[in-house]
Amino acid sequence: MRQEQLYEIIRHPIVSEKSTILAAARKYVFKVLPSATKSQIKDAVEEIFKVKVTKVNVLNRKGKTKIFRGRSGVQSDIKKAIVTLADKNEIDLSVGIK
Repeated sequence: MRQEQLYEIIRHPIVSEKSTILAAARKYVFKVLPSATKSQIKDAVEEIFKVKVTKVNVLNRKGKTKIFRGRSGVQSDIKKAIVTLADKNEIDLSVGIK
């Protein structure tokens, strides 16, 4: 796969309190392309970060309806991937990816 395609599949890491706790167990959370499959996500993470992926869990979150300044709107739907790495592999999300 070309480098551009890899970065289209893996949009960006999700850094939150829960994802930081998961990182201690070698599980990392990424926002991914809505049409991406588990095998495409696994291949992209392995090529970008040079690690061994053992498991990929995917979840789709529907956009919420919110009211902002008196108008209602809908947030975008997102697809998240929780990637589990093999022993002695880790990703340092504090440094730049490229």
